[in-house]
Amino acid sequence: MGCSELVVPLAEPITVAALKERLYNDYPVLQNLPSLVIAVNSQYADEDTLIDDADEVALIPPVSGG
Repeated sequence: MGCSELVVPLAEPITVAALKERLYNDYPVLQNLPSLVIAVNSQYADEDTLIDDADEVALIPPVSGG
């Protein structure tokens, strides 16, 4: 995405699934990731978790390690 932080203004709360769709449309390169986990306010979030304008969202790409 080319940045470490991105502000996405929301007129109303949306779900994690809706945010992913919006980001995939705005940043098609994200669709190349085999998975993308989202955390809302430092907690892993399900697809139906609501995100409000004041929430902090983290995109967690696939990682490996051992």
